Amino acid sequence: MVKVLKSLKQMAGARMASRKHQGGAADWFLIGMVGAVALASIAPDLGRTGGLLRLDVVGNIGIFLIFFLHGMGLSTDSLKHGASRWKLHLMVQLSTFALFPLWWLLLNALVGRFIPHDLLLGFFYLAVLPSTVSSSVAMTALARGNVAAAVLNASLSTLLGVVLTPLLASLVFSGAADGQAMDVGDTMLRVAQMLLLPFVLGQLLRPVVGAWFQKIKAWTTKVDRTVILLLVLSAFSDSVADGFWSQHGLSLIVMTTVGVCLFLFPFLWLTKRIAKTLNFPVEDEIVAVFCGSKKTLASGVPMAKLLFAGNPAMGVLVLPIMFYHQLQLFVCAVMAKRYAERGDALTPSRSDENTGDIDCQGQQP
Repeated sequence: MVKVLKSLKQMAGARMASRKHQGGAADWFLIGMVGAVALASIAPDLGRTGGLLRLDVVGNIGIFLIFFLHGMGLSTDSLKHGASRWKLHLMVQLSTFALFPLWWLLLNALVGRFIPHDLLLGFFYLAVLPSTVSSSVAMTALARGNVAAAVLNASLSTLLGVVLTPLLASLVFSGAADGQAMDVGDTMLRVAQMLLLPFVLGQLLRPVVGAWFQKIKAWTTKVDRTVILLLVLSAFSDSVADGFWSQHGLSLIVMTTVGVCLFLFPFLWLTKRIAKTLNFPVEDEIVAVFCGSKKTLASGVPMAKLLFAGNPAMGVLVLPIMFYHQLQLFVCAVMAKRYAERGDALTPSRSDENTGDIDCQGQQP
């Protein structure tokens, strides 16, 4: 656990230095994750299931709330504007839900025997997660890409993930050696109740409370991140309380760091090559690269709580997505800036069109 803290602190330092160099604020979300892991290591009984903070109950309420807010924040007009690029949408969704799992199968065949079982499962969970929403759109806007298509792809990925993520996860986790078998039907029902239902409710209420939502939109990112931090605290508290982290040392952190690099960088290259092979214009190539390579922390941690409830290795299962999230933001921000500086990128006026009501500057996880 100490090694996890040191690794996260190093990430926080790098991200803060990058933000300050660019004139931005410090990354308090990453600092919060370091704090959550630290608190879990010091006082696991506070955040564990059934503990003093009752995060098992609070977390479920928070999950419902953030997806309700996501439903209210999604503009259907933005989806309509980006619907015509069907080849782009198909390519992004296949990358997210087919190529990522296939890549995991290849890596598993090559090096799986050297990786701890639960960490290996954590990487498979990373592979079957949907893409991000706000950060994909934000990076696309920064790179002067097709923002409307990015909104559609990211939103479609989130909705497909409600069904495909538990379905794909069940293929591996149902045969897990730790006996944590998944009831696919029951799991998908719980995911639909906790993620899809509030999302649909938010969409239905959007015409009624849209004006009110605009007033509180600046707070939705804070709500999102607070809930995620509570879920991280809960996951790591359970793992510490069950003595899981005492079995692993520095090797776990090294493997996680190398592992996320072996996912992100090949897919950044692959999505770009596919986009060029399909003769996508640069603005669509940007969407393919950013939406087709990203994985969501905002949906990933809440969904993990639903899929793997009671698993003592929860902290390890979410470790890959925690590391991947930080790496993808840093690397994609650099790439977006380079895209924006290229003469064949879209003009700034085009990139600002059709952003709908997604807060592209919020940088939600």
